[in-house]
Amino acid sequence: MKRYLDITVFFSGMVTLAVELTASRLLGAVFGTSNLVWASIIGLILIYLTAGYFLGGRWADQSPHYETLYSIIAWAGFTAGLAPLLAKPVLPYAASAFDSLNIGILAGSFTAVLILFSVPVTLLGMVSPFAIRLSIGHAEEAGTTAGRIYALSTLGSFLGTFLPVLVVIPLVGTTLTFLIFSLLLLLVSFIGLFKTHGLRRTLRYAWMPLVLIFFVWMWGDTPFKRTAGQVYETESAYNYIEVLERDGYFLLRLNEGQGVHSVYHPSVLNYYGPWELFLAGPFLNPDYNEENIERIGIVGLAAGTFARQATAVFGPVPIDGWEIDPEIIATGREYFGMSMGNLNAIAADGRRGLTISEERYSLIVVDAYRPPYIPWHLTTREFFSIARDRLTEEGVLAINVGRAPGDRRLIDGLAGTIGTLFPSLYVIDVPGSFNSLIIATNSRTTIENLLLNFSRLHQSGVAHPLLLEALATAINNQQPALETSVVFTDDLAPIEWLTNNLVLNFLIYGGASELQ
Repeated sequence: MKRYLDITVFFSGMVTLAVELTASRLLGAVFGTSNLVWASIIGLILIYLTAGYFLGGRWADQSPHYETLYSIIAWAGFTAGLAPLLAKPVLPYAASAFDSLNIGILAGSFTAVLILFSVPVTLLGMVSPFAIRLSIGHAEEAGTTAGRIYALSTLGSFLGTFLPVLVVIPLVGTTLTFLIFSLLLLLVSFIGLFKTHGLRRTLRYAWMPLVLIFFVWMWGDTPFKRTAGQVYETESAYNYIEVLERDGYFLLRLNEGQGVHSVYHPSVLNYYGPWELFLAGPFLNPDYNEENIERIGIVGLAAGTFARQATAVFGPVPIDGWEIDPEIIATGREYFGMSMGNLNAIAADGRRGLTISEERYSLIVVDAYRPPYIPWHLTTREFFSIARDRLTEEGVLAINVGRAPGDRRLIDGLAGTIGTLFPSLYVIDVPGSFNSLIIATNSRTTIENLLLNFSRLHQSGVAHPLLLEALATAINNQQPALETSVVFTDDLAPIEWLTNNLVLNFLIYGGASELQ
């Protein structure tokens, strides 16, 4: 029986981490994946486990029986499967609160959903001390036994870290992932009860999987969000993906939905966001024309909004677009007209893609912005050095950055970092949003070049209207690039700290506009 007890500990550890990781996906679809959310999830899970260790140790001393342990595991499995189903009625209210930034409802719903996981995680925390108590035959074996139990639990946790995110959630979704791991835990419990106490005791808990399967069958396919105009939702290994249709426009939203990552309308090209402003970057070079564009690189392709705009303006120039989530690429092809023959959509991390690329680019766009964060490894001097080395002599780097009212520290820090590598730097605010573009040129340029190019192209009468609009907007919204001593490196890039301050400012000032 001790051998099966080791198996029990292994699977309990696996399910513990699987519940934590899957809970983060359940919450991430509504509350986002910011460090603040992750810290709350991890912190409370650790508190629940602490309570489980303490209570489990005391309970094991009072009732050192296999039946008690496997009954605890059965209830852990049942409540783990029940938690996401009980959370589902709360999530639509939370999603609405996030859209309207109703902080009271948002905080309350977030707390309520996390509390739902207190019971299963606390029960799972009881398993290890219980197993140690049942395994110890002699006092001189205590250290070896405890070490073995915790090693098996940790090994199971290792497997539980990867299975949900990399395999189960992308295949079946969050709710069914909870169900699968809950049923696995119930199976472990039933086998343990059967081996130690026979069929009759085991049948006492037979109703649990039946109830879970019934509830999932009835309500498991309820969407996480009931957003008006929703035409598609799915989960990938990286994101909760949602497509909305509003007045003929398709919008791509990820996770909590506080950002529109791509827009598509079959007969409209200007969406008055950051995308079209990227077009203006190369025209900071003197006497620049559309045909000077040789190749474009996009780090953060999303569903291809800028790639479509660039193709319309510059013609079928080769475009390499890196998007880490292959499901977003598939969504772009299905709903966002991302079918341009000149676009090479690559499912890979953008920094890695630029590093191994053998091409040279007239324009590199960095738009991997996932509100509220830019991935830190795309903000460092080392990354910008890679980007500079992939540019042509007249090449331009443009990055989309978020800000809060009166708080431009993130912009200033990135500008300071980029400014150590590029001779000329410009900051352009995106009208009506909390976004700014930082544009850096590989050769020395001036803002007068942009003015002269706009005047010449406007007078020619043949320039694409979207390009002229982008140039005019860039000229009218240029901001000073402040000098700063801050330089982000791979060793030290406090992006999360700066962004958390930005988030607090955003919440204090309210949602005047969605972050793009």
